[in-house]
Amino acid sequence: MEPPEHARAAAPGAAGDPLVGRLLDRRYRIGPRVARGGMASVYEATDTRLDRTVAVKVMHPGLGDDEDFAARFVREARAAARLNHPHVVGVYDQGDDTSDGTDTVFLVMEYVPGHTLRDVIRKESPMTPARALALLEPVVSALAAAHRAGLVHRDVKPENVLIADEAHGGQVKVADFGLAKAVSADTQHTATGGVLIGTVSYLAPELVVDGRADARADVYAVGVVLYELLTGRKPHEGESPIQVAYRHVHHDVPLPSLAEPRIPDYVDALVARSTSRDRSQRPADASVLLHHVHRVAQALREGLESDPELAADLMPRRAPDVSDGADEGVDHTMPQPFDAAALALLTEVDPKESGLVDDGSPDRTTALERHPAAAAPVTPVVDEAPVTTAMPVRGPDGTTARTPAPTRKPPRAPSKVAPVTTTARRRSVKGPVVLLLALLLVAGVGVGAYWFGWARYTTTPAVLGLDESAAGALLERAGLDAEAGDPAYSENVAAGLVIATDPEPGGKVLDGGTVTLTLSLGPERYDVPPLEGQTEDQAQDALAATNLVFGKSVGRWSETVPEGQVIRTSPKAGTTVKPGAAVDLVLSKGRKPITVKDWTGKSFDAAKAALEKRQLEVSVTGEEYSDTVPEGDVISQDPTTGTLFRGDTVSFVVSQGPELVEVPRVRAMGAEAATELLQGLGFEVRTEEADNYLGLGFVFSSDPDQGEQVPKGSTITLFLI
Repeated sequence: MEPPEHARAAAPGAAGDPLVGRLLDRRYRIGPRVARGGMASVYEATDTRLDRTVAVKVMHPGLGDDEDFAARFVREARAAARLNHPHVVGVYDQGDDTSDGTDTVFLVMEYVPGHTLRDVIRKESPMTPARALALLEPVVSALAAAHRAGLVHRDVKPENVLIADEAHGGQVKVADFGLAKAVSADTQHTATGGVLIGTVSYLAPELVVDGRADARADVYAVGVVLYELLTGRKPHEGESPIQVAYRHVHHDVPLPSLAEPRIPDYVDALVARSTSRDRSQRPADASVLLHHVHRVAQALREGLESDPELAADLMPRRAPDVSDGADEGVDHTMPQPFDAAALALLTEVDPKESGLVDDGSPDRTTALERHPAAAAPVTPVVDEAPVTTAMPVRGPDGTTARTPAPTRKPPRAPSKVAPVTTTARRRSVKGPVVLLLALLLVAGVGVGAYWFGWARYTTTPAVLGLDESAAGALLERAGLDAEAGDPAYSENVAAGLVIATDPEPGGKVLDGGTVTLTLSLGPERYDVPPLEGQTEDQAQDALAATNLVFGKSVGRWSETVPEGQVIRTSPKAGTTVKPGAAVDLVLSKGRKPITVKDWTGKSFDAAKAALEKRQLEVSVTGEEYSDTVPEGDVISQDPTTGTLFRGDTVSFVVSQGPELVEVPRVRAMGAEAATELLQGLGFEVRTEEADNYLGLGFVFSSDPDQGEQVPKGSTITLFLI
C-alpha cells in the first residue's frame, strides 16, 4: 500500500516539488523526498524546534479534504503514537497545515537512515532459517506489542520493515501502524466492490473475501514474509493482483522445503501454521506467534535437522470441508497431515481442485513423504477392492472412535507380472494380499493415531478466571505444566486472574506439555501527569511516556506562567484515564497586553474608571490651573499610548480650571488707583459713570463686587461717582 517508510535510498526527491523547503506547521522544514506511494510521500525534514531530523509523511492532495478521513487519520495516528517499543518506528506528531490555502495532512515520525527488509531479500534470499528468524523476531515482537494494545497493522510487508545502517545500530523497526486502517475504515468490503487496502501478496484470505482484519491477518502476512525470506520468492504469483488474491483464498502457501529441501520440518510447520487459510488455525495474535518463533529458533540453535514432535505440534489442524456431509462428526481439532490426495479422498474432491496439489506452483502435497512417521505405510494395490480410511470421531461421551470415511478406488499400480488365467489361482493370491494390506493398514493407523495425538495429546483444561496458583494446580492434576507468559491488561477480568491460555481451553497439548498462562493486569489505566510549567514539547514527551496522547494546545494569557509553558491540562493532572486518552494542554501566551488610549482633554474620572476596570493602576501626579482645559479634565497623561500589562501605572495631570482671584475692595478709591490695583492682580478694568454721577472721579461700586472669586484675567467694571 505504501512506500518503504523513510529509508534514505528508497526514492529520489522530485524535482520542483512544491513541498521541498516549505515550513509545515511553523516547525518542520521539508527536505528531499525519500519515498512516494499511492497514498503519501515521505520526506526527510528538520524539526526546527528540537533541531533533529525526522521523517514527515505527507498525504497526497485531496485526502485531507475528506473530513471523515482526516478524523480517522488523527485517531489512528494517536493510536500508533502510544506504541512505545524499540522495534516500532516512533510517531512524534501529526497535523494539518493550511498556510497555503489547502489542507496538507501530515505525520511526523522517527527518521531511520538505512534500508528495508525488501533490500535484504533481494541481496540475501534464499537465506538460512536461523538468519530468517533473526530478522523476523523483532518484527513479530513489535506486532505483539501492537496487538496487546489493540492495534492491528493491516499492511505487514518487507517494505514496511526498516533496518537502520550499522552506524545507527542496525536496529529493525516496523513502520506504518494504523495508517491502513485510517484509509480503509468503512470501505474495506471487497466482496461488495469496496476498496481493498494492503499489498496483495501478503493479504490474508479473510481480507480478500470480506475485508475483515484482526491480529491473525498480521500473523498471516508474517508467515508469507517468512516464506519469502526462506525461498527468495513470494508463495503466490499471478499476472494480475486479482489472480494473486484468488490464490490466497483457494490455495495454501506451499511448504518452503519444496523450494529449499534443507529446511527442517518444524520450520515448514511454522510457516504452515501462520499461513493457514482457516484463520482459527493460526496463532491468535503475534504474542502467540512469537512464542512459536522462539521454540523454532531454539531448535535451530540446537542444530536439529528434524524434530517430528515439534513439527506435529506446530502443524495446523486440517480444516473441515463438509460441503457434501462427508466429514460430519470428524474431530478436526486433531493434528492431521497436509496430504492432498488423502484430503481429496476424504472429502470427495479432485486433488487438482482442492488447491493443495501442483497446479503450476509448489504446494504441500509431499508433507507425508517428508514426514513418513506421520502416515501409514503405502502398499501397491493390485486389486480393485475399495480402500477405506479411518479418522477419529468424537463421541457424545467425549471419547474418540474411528469411523470410515467415504471410499474411492485407488489407481492400479503398474505390474510386470503376467496375468493369472485361473480363478482359483487369483483367489489364492488375493486372500493373503488383502490380509497383508489389512494388517499394514491397522498398524499404520495405530502408529498415526499415536503420533497425531489420539494417545499422546491431552485436552487443555479451562482455567480462565482462576488465579495463577489455582490454575497451576488444576493443570498439574491434568499432567501438564504451567508457566506464566506476558501479562495483559483486561477491562473485564480482575488483576491476577487468568484471561487466556496457550493452547486455549479445549485445545490439544502433548502429555506433560506446558500451558502458558496470560494473567490479567486489570484495566489498563494511567494518571495524567503534572505538566504545569513544562514546555509543549516536554509535555508531549511526558504524555507519550505514560501511554497517553497529545490532543491539542489552547493558548491562554497568564500573569504568572511564562510564555510557552503549560498552565494546566484537560483532564487535570492526577485524573485516571484509559490508555490512548487524549490530553489537551493549556499553554501560556504570557501576560495579557492592554492597549492604552489618550485621555487628554477628557474627563479624568472616566479615564480612571476605564483603566482600573482593566486592572491598571491610576496615579494623579499633579493638578494645575488651566484657562483652556476645564476643571476635572486631563491636562496630560503618561504614557499617552502604547501597550501595558496588568498592574502597570498610568499617570495624569488634572486641570483645576482657571485660577480664581478675589476681587479687592476699591469703593471710594480714585479711579486711577483702583485701576492700578486691579490690573496688578491680573484683571482687565473698564470704567463707567454711575447713575448718580457727580464728576468726583471716585469709585462708587464694582462688578463683580468686592470679595467675589473670579478667574484671573476677568474684566472688572468700575462705576464712578
